[in-house]
Amino acid sequence: MHSIQLALWAVITLVVVALVFDFMNGFHDAANSIATVVSTGVLKPQQAVAFAAAFNVIAYFIFHLKVAATVGKGTIDPAIVDQYVIFGALVGAIGWNIITWHYGIPSSSSHALIGGLMGSAWAKSGWGSLNVDGLLKTVSFIFISPLLGFVLGSLFMLIVSWMYFRTPPSKVDRRFRRWQLVSAGLYSLGHGGNDAQKTIGIIWMLLIAAGYASATADAPPLWVIGGCYLSMGLGTLFGGWRIVRTMGQKITKLKPVGGFCAESGGAITLFIASFLGIPVSTTHTITGAIVGVGATQKFSAVRWGVAGNIVWAWILTIPASAVMAAGAWWLGRHFF
Repeated sequence: MHSIQLALWAVITLVVVALVFDFMNGFHDAANSIATVVSTGVLKPQQAVAFAAAFNVIAYFIFHLKVAATVGKGTIDPAIVDQYVIFGALVGAIGWNIITWHYGIPSSSSHALIGGLMGSAWAKSGWGSLNVDGLLKTVSFIFISPLLGFVLGSLFMLIVSWMYFRTPPSKVDRRFRRWQLVSAGLYSLGHGGNDAQKTIGIIWMLLIAAGYASATADAPPLWVIGGCYLSMGLGTLFGGWRIVRTMGQKITKLKPVGGFCAESGGAITLFIASFLGIPVSTTHTITGAIVGVGATQKFSAVRWGVAGNIVWAWILTIPASAVMAAGAWWLGRHFF
């Protein structure tokens, strides 16, 4: 009886930690959803975070759980999952999120979580515990999602520039201040549809390993889904301004028309990835779209030094969170 209670308390504790990660995901990645709409002056920061939080929660009613299934069953071998593996993965992801948030670097919470799972699983069972096919699909989109965001963002900007070639810039800005509310809503919807599902997958994996959910079920318990979307929405309400400044102003100066094009390109990329069940980085996606918009104006409009620092953070995210997760797994296994 004592061991059953201990296992239950371990599961409850880890579910809470996972929801904290989801809250931090919303907090950390809120900047991705609101940076453009704030930096262009369409919404004030307080209005923007409430706007993004609402659409993050609405995503619950729209998207299927394909991304959650990929994280829960297609990243590492489910047979090796226990409370220590989940603990290590979450500590690695949360630790890296805190570091990058502190320095105002828009890294990927999604890839921090994937790196955490990889490091924790490797620490327990070696390389054979990694699902190579699933990881390759995820890693490939590290490159595909920002590239697609870049292409779509620049394409939309070129089309809009052609359509409004003879229209005074002030009139274009007024028109796209309204349209940017639509694009920002769609991007926040895509953010909630892809990012919240990663934590759903983690909790689902934990419940299956602990015997509280069936491995053959098509979906996790409803409370897991609702809890994750709510946690992300609350995290978005408290999102950090440091990363907003980097995303919305330091990479390139944006006007409402540029914000609309960047958000539209990013939103389409996220919708495609969620439909395919691929856990992508919302950070990578919107950054690629913003750079694409800036590059259509003139090459020097993009601050390539800032963009380069962001790319280095992307490259380091998976290995850094994996190392932290492996260390956390070892500590958890030997001291708890």
